[in-house]
Amino acid sequence: MATQKQIVERDSVVVKFAGDSGDGMQLTGTLFSDTAALAGNDIATFPDYPAEIRAPHNTIAGVSGFQVHIGKETRIIGDQCDILVAMNPASLLANLKWVKSGGVILVDGDAFDDPALKKACCTTNPLEDGSLSSYRVVSPPITTMAKETASALGMDTKSAARTKNMFCLGIIYYIFNFELEAPFKLLDKRFAKKLDLALVNKQVMQKGFDFAETMEIFQTTYQISTVNLPKGKYRNITGNIATAWGLLAAAEKSGHNLFLGSYPITPATDILCELARYKSLSAKVFQAEDEIAGICSAIGASYAGAMACTTTSGPGLSLKAEALGLAVIMELPLVVVDVQRGGPSTGLPTKSEQSDLNIALYGRNGEAPCIVIAASSPGDCFYQAFNAAKLAMESMTPCIVLTDGYIGQGSELFKIPRMSDMPAINPPVVKANDPDYHPYARDPETLARKWAIPGTEGLRHRIGGLEKTDVFGNVSTDPINHEKMVYYRKEKVNRLADKLPEQEVFGHPEGDLLVVSWGGTRGQVCVATKEVRESGKKVAHAHFTNIMPLPKNTAEIFSKYKKILVCELNNGQFANYLRTQHPQFKYLQYNKVQGLPFTVQELVNQINNVL
Repeated sequence: MATQKQIVERDSVVVKFAGDSGDGMQLTGTLFSDTAALAGNDIATFPDYPAEIRAPHNTIAGVSGFQVHIGKETRIIGDQCDILVAMNPASLLANLKWVKSGGVILVDGDAFDDPALKKACCTTNPLEDGSLSSYRVVSPPITTMAKETASALGMDTKSAARTKNMFCLGIIYYIFNFELEAPFKLLDKRFAKKLDLALVNKQVMQKGFDFAETMEIFQTTYQISTVNLPKGKYRNITGNIATAWGLLAAAEKSGHNLFLGSYPITPATDILCELARYKSLSAKVFQAEDEIAGICSAIGASYAGAMACTTTSGPGLSLKAEALGLAVIMELPLVVVDVQRGGPSTGLPTKSEQSDLNIALYGRNGEAPCIVIAASSPGDCFYQAFNAAKLAMESMTPCIVLTDGYIGQGSELFKIPRMSDMPAINPPVVKANDPDYHPYARDPETLARKWAIPGTEGLRHRIGGLEKTDVFGNVSTDPINHEKMVYYRKEKVNRLADKLPEQEVFGHPEGDLLVVSWGGTRGQVCVATKEVRESGKKVAHAHFTNIMPLPKNTAEIFSKYKKILVCELNNGQFANYLRTQHPQFKYLQYNKVQGLPFTVQELVNQINNVL
């Protein structure tokens, strides 16, 4: 007689899929997160893949992972996972420390043979030596069963073995009581031109689902609480895709066609690829031969009247520095998207870090101020890309928007906004034959100069990297004029603070400790400070999006707390910047430079230590 399974209701669960680079973990995690979203769950994802190209099979260096947090409300990816799917010994060893005690570990029993154990540097088989006694381990012969199913449908042996990820996914869908209709449709869409391949993957997934149900290896399954969201159209979106959409939206709102000049670089390349799909929206995408050519083409497009942008990561931003200074002195609008990764130099190409704030603020010769803002989540990348374009175009100044690999490649549920709800963008374009036009005449309030589009009658002027005279724009080496122009370029950035939203504080309006964060760390710090507040302590959280300039009420907020703790994934770049802007306050630091996001628990521990 079959044992009746127990369904446990949970507000949230964290699942991590881990395997060799060729095991399809990124596809598996994406399918699972999309299915959860369609089932009504909130989601947060964290792809984690190696930098090595084709690392040796079954080695730690080749482990690829994809973590998914699903539930009622998921601002973060989760500190530890409830379920780990490990396709080989290396992926088990690399991720065991992230599994909760008592958590479920699903492994492919076929993969734990002597050669694989040796490559993973295992002296004993962890499935047999008792080292996993604090977890619930399930180790069916997944490869064998997947191969049998796929081979029966005519697939060759090597390809059939690669369907083992779909077998595992079928088991996971059973654990969460998900119907297979949604993932089947996702597979049909993904393999629309190879429906026979879609059919095989669906059959293997069904086999995994049936295996879990028939063998009764999981007497306990989960029902995950759904999220209550405002009505609208939602999709599971990565930060890079959201960035691309934000730039497209800004181009439409400004009335200027988008031009992207970029060179592919991890982890920013998806922005370039996404924008290349939208020729129908008049987007022009130029894949340049290098980073310098990418930004220079964008500057040329900006001069010609386009809404111009370039995308990169830390090493590329270093290469763009000279040309970025050219955009500053020419006073042309330009958006630079920097999807940060671990540095310096090539550093950690696939790992996330808040590594580039210093170069964004100061990384140019001379006095070359740029606007600097930072996105805080995958969905927020849309709005900050849009805001960057608006600020750059209306102030005629380059704007750097900082995202990072964690939010750029991670995903969340995103409500697609209506274009009618987005703010207007009004670049100061000068009209033909304006009798009052001069190249460097400025708006008395914003100090922005007018944008003269080449070919417009009566607006000929000199342009280039040499200093220009105030108002008239002739080349000048006059020292007093140079000092005046340096002042104007800096002051027009400073004056933006009057238009920016005031800085918000979450928690006690005054108290013992203010925890400060910026960029992609918002979710973890928000959850950690909330947890500490619930224990009765007077703690608040201020998360900064606008960095250069800072919100005008920053000092007022800081003055209301006894201590200020700045948390960031670097060695203290934002803390040091705050010391230059508001030196009257003392800033404590909590820094992590491991290519990994903060965990909530380590933040809670640090906050309590400070208190």
